Amino acid sequence: MSDATYRLVVEGELDDRFAYLFGRMELTHVRGQTVIAGTVVDQAELHGFIERIDELGLKLVSVQEERPGDPAANNERTER
Repeated sequence: MSDATYRLVVEGELDDRFAYLFGRMELTHVRGQTVIAGTVVDQAELHGFIERIDELGLKLVSVQEERPGDPAANNERTER
């Protein structure tokens, strides 16, 4: 894996002051959840983000790789 785009969704709205913990990932709030999205360089970085979520005591709702041209990802994005 190299430079894949991921969306990690956690329960609750993570305060923006914690954004630095997720590097260049973008944090957005959607219906009581926080979406952490952006490019992940490798599996180690992805697992590091998941560990940070666990360390913060947050409930991980989903992890999804976004692929260019994937209609499901585009539909989900427009619904929000």
